[in-house]
Amino acid sequence: QVQLVESGGGLVQAGGSLRLSCAASGDIYNIRDMAWYRQAPGKRRDLVASISTSHSTNYEDSAKGRFTISRDNAKNTQYLQMNSLKPEDTAVYYCNAVIQESLYSGWRDYWGQGTEVTVSS
Repeated sequence: QVQLVESGGGLVQAGGSLRLSCAASGDIYNIRDMAWYRQAPGKRRDLVASISTSHSTNYEDSAKGRFTISRDNAKNTQYLQMNSLKPEDTAVYYCNAVIQESLYSGWRDYWGQGTEVTVSS
């Protein structure tokens, strides 16, 4: 059983910073892409940033220059450093990872439970 556990959300004023963490545990043989998504009330879940095993990154336009995604492969953990936060960044943030549980199993998408980020103006 694989679990992704997020931490680091909370309430912050506009212009502030937060660092989200997401640790994967359980039966893990290999992790491919890792990513952060967010979902604001009444809106769909959208990709914020992704990172490959070689640490190649991709960002949604509004996150570029403010957010930084990183990963520690030894710890099966990914991070999202969020700076210069804006009220429009308010959302529930979900981590995602594509994981292989054993050498003979396929790749599967896993999701964290979500962590709430609220940015006040």
